[in-house]
Formats: sequence, C-alpha cells, structure tokens
Amino acid sequence: MVWVDVVEPCESLMGGSVASRVLLREVANGEVCEAASGALPAPPAMPKLRVEGLAKQYGSVDALLPTDLTVASGEFLTVLGPSGSGKTTLLQLICGLTEPTAGRLLIDGVDHTATPVHHREIGVVFQNYALFPHLTVEENVAFPLQMRKLGRVELRAKVARALEMVSLDGLGGRFPRELSGGQQQRVALARCFVFEPALILMDEPLGALDRKLREAMQIEIKRLHRESGATIIFVTHDQEEALALSDRICLMNQARVEQIGAPREIYESPGSIFVAEFIGISNVLRGRVESAGVLTTADGAFEIPSSFGQPGHEAALVVRPEHLEIVPGNGLVAGRIVESVFGGAETRLLIMLPSGAVITARRSGGETEMHVGETVGLRWASDRARLIRC
Repeated sequence: MVWVDVVEPCESLMGGSVASRVLLREVANGEVCEAASGALPAPPAMPKLRVEGLAKQYGSVDALLPTDLTVASGEFLTVLGPSGSGKTTLLQLICGLTEPTAGRLLIDGVDHTATPVHHREIGVVFQNYALFPHLTVEENVAFPLQMRKLGRVELRAKVARALEMVSLDGLGGRFPRELSGGQQQRVALARCFVFEPALILMDEPLGALDRKLREAMQIEIKRLHRESGATIIFVTHDQEEALALSDRICLMNQARVEQIGAPREIYESPGSIFVAEFIGISNVLRGRVESAGVLTTADGAFEIPSSFGQPGHEAALVVRPEHLEIVPGNGLVAGRIVESVFGGAETRLLIMLPSGAVITARRSGGETEMHVGETVGLRWASDRARLIRC
C-alpha cells in the first residue's frame, strides 16, 4: 500500500474561482481511495528585504558586523542608534552606495548584492532635501519619472497625484527657494513616492526641522506610509521619533544590532542595559544576586524571582519613571528631591538615593506639588520592574 500527495483543482465555494486541494490516494490492489485533506495552506509572504550576514570593514575597523535583518512588505522599520553605531553604514549597503565586505542582500527574493545603485529601484529621502534649485516643484517631482522615460500624459498624472498626496497641489510652479523647510521636505517625499520604488530609505529626513514642524511631518509620514503601503526603512538617532513612527525598531550599538522589536516591546522589555538607557528614561539599580530571590544593591535589597539567576550574578533592576510611586515613609527605597522640572502636563522629579545615584519620577500636573529638599519614599509594582543580567 502506498500513499501519495496529489494536488487537484477544485471549485471554490466563494465565487467559483479555481483553488487547489490535496488528495491522499491509497493505492492497493489496483484500487484508489481518496481522502481530501483540505485546501493547501497559503505560502508565507516573501519579505521585501532580507539581509544575510551583511558586513562592512574599513581596514581593521568594523563599520558593520555581520548582520541579519528581514523587513516585511509594507513595513515601517526604524533603524535607531547613537552616532557610530552602524546605522548609516547599513543604509548605504542597502541602497548600494557602499559595497559590502561580506554577506548578501535580497529584494523581493532577488539577490541585489552586486546590483548598481541606479538599478535597485530604491527611493531615498535625505536630511538636506537634495532638491534641484533651478527646477520647479513639478520638475523636481517629475525627475525620477523622466529618467524612466515615462510618457508625458502618465508623467503629469503621477506628479499631480504625488503633489496632492503631500498637500502641495497648487504649488507646482514654485522653486525650492520659495518654499518653507517643511514644504521642501514634502517635495522630497513626493519625488521619492512618485515612481513607486520597491523600497524607500529615509536618512534622518526631519533632522533639520524645528520641533513643532518635525512633529507635524511625523504625522504626514505616517499618513503617507498608511495610504501608499510602501516599505520604509527610516534612519534616526531620535528615540521619540522612532517610537512614534515605527512598526518595528532595529536598535544598533557598536556596529551590530542590539535588539529588534515593536516600539512597545523595546520600551517595556529592553534586552540589555544599553537598550533600557537609550530608549526613554530608565532608573537602573545595579547589584548582585546574593541569594535566591534577592538582589542586593547600594541602596538596599530587593526581591526578585528566585529563578532569575544564581547567587553571584551581576544584575540590574530597571524601573521607568512613570512606574515609580511616591509614598509616605520610606517605601522600598527613600531619597531626597534635588530638582523639579515642570513640563506642563507633568513634572519630573530628580531624586538622589543614599548611594548618590539620581533617579527620575514623574508626577501628573494635577497632583500635589513637591519641592526640592523634601525626602520621599518610592515604591513600584513588581510586575513593572524589569530584571536584566549585566
């Protein structure tokens, strides 16, 4: 007796379209028995970008250690990190401005490691806009379409649609010098989106804008991403920008990927002290696991899960400012307020612990005002603290 898998067409119950099903056929004594096993599962979606072991060296210096990264189609991935962390090198390798020392890069499943930059169909938005000053807004936006020899009628329709998408319709006849910084950035975005590239790279595009305009442009970029369905890799060193924009964040440090995850995951479950301190404000109490279930620090001993680590291991307790509660008495630890920073909706209190370490707590605007010099107790819920091995 032999079992074989056979794929046969079958009529879908919805609309009569042709689908497939698997029939398991038992062959015995010349007879065939069929048993349908249901529709074939849909194949996994092919990622828009896959980076496999990509690395770059300049002499003996590692600009990027071997890196693996997958970006889904339509995803907004932010590459975040301090200066010198490797994020710009990664961006240059993806768009083809730099040749890798090792590894390969695939776009839509096709190996583009050796493909010249002008054949990768990648759009790039730069921090300095890079607009042609002698061309009008319409001509700037039309430039990538002209390079692709698009017909005049289709070109004009695409340019009009792109300018409407970034709310610049009616300004097509102006020159870049006649626009504000925010408007110039919108032109750069329209020029990138207009030819519908396979991938869009944004290299700190909002870095030259003031805070209010920067926040407004963040909303515009989120809208453009949602409406276009484009795959975007956004490079920045601004953590708030990364948290506001991203589907996922790729946090880099010392030429390697430190952690990848959704913004909430990165913020609430940092995988290392670096991540905890780089993303948002963190209060870090470093110590040693002296006995099962106890972390001993310079400011006291705190209960931890007994399964966390063996005695002698270095570890840290990480608590976000919004999870610290100021209470009468000593609480879990006591300290003295050394600074109060009013921020409108909230006030940040800097509190010095007995060890000299300064931690930050937040109080909403409606709570009783507290003053520099006061001694306060602090506590936190055990499920709001994050334990990290050092």
